[in-house]
Amino acid sequence: MKNSWFKTASAAALVLSVSGNLAFAESLDKLIAAAKEEGQLTTIALPHDWCNYGEVLSTFKAKYGIQINELNPDAGSGDEIEAIKANKGNKGPQAPDVIDVGLSFGPTAKNDKLLAPYKVSTWDSIPAEAKDAEGYWYGDYYGVLSFQVNTDLIKNVPQDWADLLKPEYANAVALAGDPRTSNQAIQAVYAAGLASGAAPGAPAGKAGLDFFKKLNAAGNFVPVIGKAASIAQGSTPILVRWDYNALADRDKLAGNPPTEVVVPKSGVVAGVYVQGISAYAPHPNAAKLWMEHLYSDEGQLLWLKGYCHPIRFNDLAAKGKIPQELLAKLPPAEGYKAAVFPSLDEQNASKAVIAAEWDKVVGANVK
Repeated sequence: MKNSWFKTASAAALVLSVSGNLAFAESLDKLIAAAKEEGQLTTIALPHDWCNYGEVLSTFKAKYGIQINELNPDAGSGDEIEAIKANKGNKGPQAPDVIDVGLSFGPTAKNDKLLAPYKVSTWDSIPAEAKDAEGYWYGDYYGVLSFQVNTDLIKNVPQDWADLLKPEYANAVALAGDPRTSNQAIQAVYAAGLASGAAPGAPAGKAGLDFFKKLNAAGNFVPVIGKAASIAQGSTPILVRWDYNALADRDKLAGNPPTEVVVPKSGVVAGVYVQGISAYAPHPNAAKLWMEHLYSDEGQLLWLKGYCHPIRFNDLAAKGKIPQELLAKLPPAEGYKAAVFPSLDEQNASKAVIAAEWDKVVGANVK
C-alpha cells in the first residue's frame, strides 16, 4: 500500500509528524484571521447543484463567517479565465478570487501568469499527475460524460453516441454548455469523436465536430445550454453532461419527471477539473482558506456527496474515511471501466479544433 511506510514509522518520526501538524495549526490560525479580516471570497461558475457546491459554499460560510460573492454560476471554464483577464486591476466585486476549470485551462492560465501558487496542507495526498509541481493548479474532482434522459418523453433510452442520430430523437439532444467556451461541452464533442473510432487528440476533435454536424443536420440537436429545468420542461429531454451533475439532478427531481442516467457504451471520457487562485485575487487569504476547505477530508467528502469523485478519493479510501452510505450511493463501477482520461496534450489539441471550428463545421449557435 502506498502509505504503508507510516505503519512502521519510528516514535521519533511520529513526534516530528505531530510537531509538524502543530506548526500547520498555528499557520492555519493565522490564515483564518487574515481571511476574516478580508471578509469576503469571490467565486465564479459554481452552480449549487454541481458537485454539491451549494453545501460546500454554505459550510465554508458557516465555519469561517466569511461572505461569498458568487459570480455567474452558469459560466464556462473559458469565461472564468476571461473574468480574471478583464479584472486584473479591479479589486471590486467582479474580480474572481478563485476558479474551478477544466484540466487544459490550468496550465494555460499558469503560462499566461493569471494564477498564484499555493500548496494546501494535504498537498502530498493529491496525485502528482493531477497537479502542477509548483502549486499553480491542482485537480479537485472528476467524473465521466453521460446522457441524462427524461423518460416521460423518451421511452427508448439511447445507450450509445450513435443512437443519438436516430430519427426518434428529433429536437431532443442538447449539450450542457457552449462548445466554444465550456470544458464540459468541449469534452462531450471529443467523446463523440472517440466513439466514432477516431484517434485521440485533434482527430477525435474533428470527428466529434462531424458527428454534431450530422446531429444538427438531422434536426436532433437543440442549440441551447441544457439545464435541469430544460430536462424537466422537456425542451432538452436528452442532455449530455457530467455524470455527477446528472445523478444529483436525478435525485433532486425525485421522479418528477423520471430521469435515467446512462454511461454510453463507447467514447466514455473522464474529465478532471482543477482549482486555482487568481494572481489578481482581491482576497488572497480567503482564497487560500477556501482551498484548505476544499482539500480537507470534510471538503472532499462534500464533493463525493454530490457524486463527484474527489481527487483525494484513493487516499481517503485507504484511510477508511469514506462513510459506507456515501459509497453505497455511487453508481456501479462496471460502467466506468472503459473510461479514458485524455492527456493534457490531447485535451489541448482537441479543444483548439473544437472551439475554433464549431461555427464553421456545425453552424449551431449554442446559447
